[in-house]
Amino acid sequence: MKVVIQRVSEAKVSVNSKVLGQIDQGFCLLVAFADEDDDETIEYMARKIANMRVFSDSDDKMNLSIKDIDGEILSISQFTLYADTKKGNRPSFTGAGDFKTSSAKYDQFNEALRNYNINVATGEFGADMQVSLINDGPVTIIMER
Repeated sequence: MKVVIQRVSEAKVSVNSKVLGQIDQGFCLLVAFADEDDDETIEYMARKIANMRVFSDSDDKMNLSIKDIDGEILSISQFTLYADTKKGNRPSFTGAGDFKTSSAKYDQFNEALRNYNINVATGEFGADMQVSLINDGPVTIIMER
């Protein structure tokens, strides 16, 4: 499982010019799964993200979690995080998980985040989406397990 975490002041995702998900302050997550990702991996990643302290406290130190600031998450499926660019100029995506099982894992991951009382908005799994956001910081963290 790979997740790119972007701290944002706002973000939204659209499909065919229709906004499907929109948040204010929080995280925009780009999420990809491999076939070997299991329940433990999904729970671990959700817990780490929910408790990650990258929001500023009153002393302007990154010391608060998304839960501490009542932030929101925009979760976007993105299998291209598994791009292998070692050979040639066209990336290979064979490391990305199977479409059907990855879709179920994506739903499970978003539900695991919601279990931390975080509002989670999403796009549409497998769709051609347009994502817009305002990076805050910028703070971008890549997690892989």
